[in-house]
Amino acid sequence: MKSVYFDNAATTKMLPEVIKVMSKAMEENFGNPSSTHQTGRKARVAIETARKKIAKRFNISAPEVVFTSGGTEGNNLVLRNAVENLGVKTIFTTKIEHHAVLDVVMFLQENFDLSVVFLELNSFGEIDLTDFEEKLSKADGVSLVSLMYVNNEIGNILPIKEVSSICEKYDAFFHTDAVQAVGHFNIDIKDLGVDFLVASAHKFHGPKGVGFVCVNKAVLLRAMILGGGQERGVRSGTENTYGIIAMEKALDISLDNLDQDNDHIWKVKKYFKEKLTECFSDIVFNGLSGIDEKSTNTIISVRFPLKEKNLLFNLDLSGIAASSGSACQSGANKVSHVLKEILNLDELEYSSIRFSFSKFSTLEEVDFLIDFFKKRF
Repeated sequence: MKSVYFDNAATTKMLPEVIKVMSKAMEENFGNPSSTHQTGRKARVAIETARKKIAKRFNISAPEVVFTSGGTEGNNLVLRNAVENLGVKTIFTTKIEHHAVLDVVMFLQENFDLSVVFLELNSFGEIDLTDFEEKLSKADGVSLVSLMYVNNEIGNILPIKEVSSICEKYDAFFHTDAVQAVGHFNIDIKDLGVDFLVASAHKFHGPKGVGFVCVNKAVLLRAMILGGGQERGVRSGTENTYGIIAMEKALDISLDNLDQDNDHIWKVKKYFKEKLTECFSDIVFNGLSGIDEKSTNTIISVRFPLKEKNLLFNLDLSGIAASSGSACQSGANKVSHVLKEILNLDELEYSSIRFSFSKFSTLEEVDFLIDFFKKRF
């Protein structure tokens, strides 16, 4: 049976070059990077070389890169530090963030003297910058703003420089979950003015279980995981040497081929929209995912003029991988928390599917998907 993978927002296929580099590291660079002998020092050199290369890509210094197990740990590290160590009394966020942010924020609100302000959203999932500035200007004490660079379900791109400027104006920390952005955009952190940026390797064709946080060097973080003092005391635990080496390689390839790959992915997404609109004249694209200027090329959220509870299941039976929302929540058989915030009850009755693309996606795969709909509806 033919297999089509349109769930790249959940995870991406590892690049062959990355697998090769990782396999070689497993064979030749197995030492504990905290060991002082030659084998350990070799692993340490590999990690620090990767750190320097990643830092250069983001226009920051090497000590500002902290390696983690991925986006969830990175968000936890930042948010918990903000409240427990940096004196943050108010967090500004939205209800359409990833649960790796929302669940942490709610935990902190329940257990600490913390106020949480959820910013208002329009029906496209956009925040009102004027309203945001007004609310931030009235906050007492230290504030942190936590907003996704790219929404993982509806593909909205945050007007990040505008948000950063407002944060700077009112001396607020700015944290962005950039898991869906890193590897897909050229990001200059100094230019953006972001204090904390979180990334995960498996979203840009690297391995799972490894990521990093870019931390403003003026901010001192404390470890949330204790027991070894690795990562300059910020994150204890033996470093994932193989994963770090492979992650740097994946990022290197992604950014070196960014323009070419983006052109291809845009071609796939635009063809997808065109063919799907021909098939369903009254189809709707959720959020800003159908607006090229305001959404990422990798994600499109489609609301079909159908009330088919088994649509996703039937796609899977036909060999087509997609999702109803975040992969972390899809197994729970719940309505997407993102769509619940921006759609009304009637709109939620219709089947919404997230399709997400990568450099490996093809026009032929789009045709296969369209053929599935033509045969059934």
